[in-house]
Amino acid sequence: MVGTFWSLVPPLVAIILALISKEVYSSLFVGILIGALFFAGFNPELTMTHMVEDGFIAVLSKPGNVGILIFLVVLGTLVCLMNKAGGSSAFGEWAKVHIKSRVGAQIATVILGILIFIDDYFNCLTVGSVMKPVAIKHKISSSKLAYLIDATAAPICIIAPISSWAAAVTSSVEVDNGFSLFISAIPYNYYALFTIVFMLGTILLKLDIGSMAKYEKLAVNGLNPGDDEKESGEVKENLRGKGKVFDLVFPIIVLIICCIIGMIYTGGFFSGTDFITAFSDCDASLGLAFGSLVALIVTIIVYLIRRVISFKECMESLPEGFKAMVPAILILTFAWTLKAMTDSLGASAFVESVVKEYVIDLQFLLPAIIFIIAALIAFATGTSWGTFGILIPIVVEVFRNVDYTMMVIAISACMAGSVCGDHCSPISDTTIMASAGAKCNHVKHVTTQMPYAIIVAVISIVMYVVASLIKNWIVCLFIGLAVTIGTLFILKYLSANKKIEQNEL
Repeated sequence: MVGTFWSLVPPLVAIILALISKEVYSSLFVGILIGALFFAGFNPELTMTHMVEDGFIAVLSKPGNVGILIFLVVLGTLVCLMNKAGGSSAFGEWAKVHIKSRVGAQIATVILGILIFIDDYFNCLTVGSVMKPVAIKHKISSSKLAYLIDATAAPICIIAPISSWAAAVTSSVEVDNGFSLFISAIPYNYYALFTIVFMLGTILLKLDIGSMAKYEKLAVNGLNPGDDEKESGEVKENLRGKGKVFDLVFPIIVLIICCIIGMIYTGGFFSGTDFITAFSDCDASLGLAFGSLVALIVTIIVYLIRRVISFKECMESLPEGFKAMVPAILILTFAWTLKAMTDSLGASAFVESVVKEYVIDLQFLLPAIIFIIAALIAFATGTSWGTFGILIPIVVEVFRNVDYTMMVIAISACMAGSVCGDHCSPISDTTIMASAGAKCNHVKHVTTQMPYAIIVAVISIVMYVVASLIKNWIVCLFIGLAVTIGTLFILKYLSANKKIEQNEL
């Protein structure tokens, strides 16, 4: 079965099962098991040996993969520390005093979401608790706040070079410099880029689409039926914290600075390499692990000196941070192992031969198709990481020796589609956390956000066809931005006409 169509069966089974069951863990595991069975010729002993030793143990023994896992655990710990110290609630109180308008409150939410670009979990857990009091003061619906949180979580992280997402994507790209490829793919990540533009446009134009307009109108009149009145014990505890705004801002700044230093260190910056080259050639997972650990130690020391949190509470944050990141760790481990099983079956050689013979003439449509497939899988499974963990290795093999620019565009389409599906999915962990952070009824968050996501997704699909034909990121990005802004003004015009008609009636 090595080097034949059967080598693609394990990831295909994982994808199909994920779409049917809407559950990613078991789907990935079944794909892994089938890959091991095929490799071992259905020999039970060899199957277990290959799956465990050459699969799980091998992928978890790679320094780069371990670096990503360390980074995730440290992120979860930092979030717990900031919550226990009361930094999030302190910033929220500060914002309630200094932000004067509804537009200002929404822009502040977006800015905070953009600044917390290290990880989407980190983003949702922090922005929600910080901005909820501000939203209540300025009569912003919980549905709108949830949308702003969600739209500045995964869409920001997937285009941030210093993030857990960058490290995860890099680990899925088996080329000479996966991180450099990730950087090259950012200008083509249309869904993420246009989501940010579309979100800012709706705020500045005071444009609300679909059922969001109804909830915003009710909120302005003092009603907020989208609220989820359940309040977690963690949030209540934060409201009693002794922390200041400094206790939120300081760890984030230190984390970013330390991660940048860690990444350029692994790229040889302190050995004479220039900054750009060091950043491009860095070991992202190792640099993020270095930086995050240093940031964690510095944050704990500063918190203890300031006496905003006890040493016992600092240590309690370690297992709590690990628990928060368990879903992401499981998905990554299964995705890495599935890739190892697929590689052992010689899938790369088979895909390359098929593409060269049959698919290359239709390559201009492939990025758009990849975007749609990734979006459907992520929507059904609720995970971006599991989706691009399955698809990116296949995409790389399709274009590796054919067209580098098309490979960059296709990988961008895979990442963008994964984020799009995750953004729309009611079972996505990011979507669920955005609802929780905004205290919004989850179903209402999904239904009010869906029209925004679909509009940007359609624009992205069109632009991937254009990008495949033009292959110039500057021209394509300019066209895409023009289309997005034009769409906003058209929607604003239609919304204004609808209001006039309703008033006349």
